[in-house]
Amino acid sequence: MSSHLEQLRQSAQDDVRGLRGKIDRLSDDQIDLILTGARSHYAWTDRPVADDMLRDIFDIMRMGPTSMNTCPARLIFVRSTEAKERLAKSLKPANVPKVMGAPVTAVIAHDLGFWTHLPRLFPHEDRRPMFEGKPAHIEATAFRNATLQGAYFMVAARALGLDVGAISGFDNAVVDAEFFEGTTLKSNFLCNVGYADETALFQRLPRFDFDDVCEII
Repeated sequence: MSSHLEQLRQSAQDDVRGLRGKIDRLSDDQIDLILTGARSHYAWTDRPVADDMLRDIFDIMRMGPTSMNTCPARLIFVRSTEAKERLAKSLKPANVPKVMGAPVTAVIAHDLGFWTHLPRLFPHEDRRPMFEGKPAHIEATAFRNATLQGAYFMVAARALGLDVGAISGFDNAVVDAEFFEGTTLKSNFLCNVGYADETALFQRLPRFDFDDVCEII
């Protein structure tokens, strides 16, 4: 290993040790904000979400782990009335007002051409032969890791004080034709982002207990 790479490796290790020395866990209130106390929202106030806030969400999201640092997620932030009307063509009727009333709707997509960027994202060695000519492997890797990145997106938005509401009740083929025609991008799910109107909430739905779905072996 070259001295330069060794220095980079040592710096990365020092950074992690420094972070762990500074904070060893989030507070219970912080965990509430991003997961345990947070709710999915489908009604929104008219408070806008600035472009800079969307960039901040992305800057947090992009640091989440993906396989071989593939980073296959691609996002379109739908804000204008014209763009929302295009998106509405894909929606089930019950979801139209949820999207039209949200300040921003993120289209979370994945790029089937992600593997062509590996020399930049994974410069240790050329991993493109693992994907070239293997469409099923490309699709599975892109979908899995972009879904992870979509979850990072939601947690990041909540961490910055925003509310989110994910939507899967739409026609992916319509979204792909409307926004991604002629590209290697495919839509995964939609996520409304903004400041919620809590008066639309109902009671939290049940969750499984640990022993219902987990096993330690």
